[in-house]
Amino acid sequence: MPGGTERGENVAARLERVVRDESGRILATLIGLLGGDFDRAEEALQEALAVALARWERDGVPANPRAWLISTARHKALDRLRRESNFERKRDELRAETPAASAPEQELERQTVVDDRLRLIFTCCHPALAPEAQVALALRTLCGLTTEEIARAFLVPLPTMAQRLVRAKAKIRAARIPYRVPEESELPERLEAVLRTIYLIFNEGYAATGGDRLVRTELCGEAIRLGRIVLALLPRRSEAIGLVALMLLHHARRRARVDAAGELVRLADQERALWETSALREGLALVEEALGAGRPPGPFALQAAIVGVHARAARAEETDWRAIAALYDLLWRAEPSPVVALNRAVARAEAFGAAVGLADLDALRASGALDRYHLLPAARAELLARVGRRAEALAELDAALALVSQETERRFLVRRRAELADGA
Repeated sequence: MPGGTERGENVAARLERVVRDESGRILATLIGLLGGDFDRAEEALQEALAVALARWERDGVPANPRAWLISTARHKALDRLRRESNFERKRDELRAETPAASAPEQELERQTVVDDRLRLIFTCCHPALAPEAQVALALRTLCGLTTEEIARAFLVPLPTMAQRLVRAKAKIRAARIPYRVPEESELPERLEAVLRTIYLIFNEGYAATGGDRLVRTELCGEAIRLGRIVLALLPRRSEAIGLVALMLLHHARRRARVDAAGELVRLADQERALWETSALREGLALVEEALGAGRPPGPFALQAAIVGVHARAARAEETDWRAIAALYDLLWRAEPSPVVALNRAVARAEAFGAAVGLADLDALRASGALDRYHLLPAARAELLARVGRRAEALAELDAALALVSQETERRFLVRRRAELADGA
């Protein structure tokens, strides 16, 4: 029976909220019901949404909108199959693969929807797909973002992103990528790809690669939501715990990272009263859990531990930089990437002096690994200024400005250069 609507309620707005909150779960279930067919599931959902807009206006919003949409979309997909010449074969396949496909609406709600989402996560993040395709497909199917929104988030043209999604789904069909959670023996390698994809989504929200906004809160929120799903379904895995901790601790600082004018505020200058206490508390508890899992901590757990040291300092001056430098030593051994080397050099400069950090950065520059990364010359500029080499610091800021693509960061570097030129 319909649940009814409050007088004056905007059904279109209600439907939009349902899509925003539930589309990932609905699509995951439909893809499972339809034998792993992404395109058919998306088409069926769009048809169901069109029916819902008209039907809910007339009859009221159902008591369980998600189950209603799943049931309606499933019927739409079967109707479409009925019109195809291979309907009998397809119908038998679907019944064999998903017995619940013929279940009544109330049965659909009793299915293990979270299991469908876990299967979908691992399918989107299959190693046969390119990393950029994994991110795009996860955002499209699990988070419900439109192709246009994903293209805008990653600063690529809409046709490019649309083709990326088409190719990813075609690859899933052609390679017969199974719609399932990997076997226990496969899980460590496959889980790494899932966590990496989620963190890439979070990173684009936390520090956008371009555009006017430094922080894209909605992307951070979607990544944290995906991380929580993985953590709920695969508990006691230290890297999954570490990733959620890391995202929560970073996200807790979002209100302090830009000022009222939208300008970047460095960590040392942030108003720590603006940090979200509940997210910090949860993140720090998860750090302890990740580090106490009984195995050597992995990269995400170590990164979370580093951010945790910052989170525990009531004032910037109280930050335990020696502890952070020691954690970066462990992280460097676990994941010796150029970006880790850069951050380690900055930590060592804070712990042991600018000259130590400069030596590390000089070695990193000589390797050529970060020639196109604006934060390397930006970091060198700060350390050069500390040791009184102001002309070299200004040159480094000029180099950073030539590389930066994010507008908020660009304005910060311009201000920093002006301060340094004035002798500040």
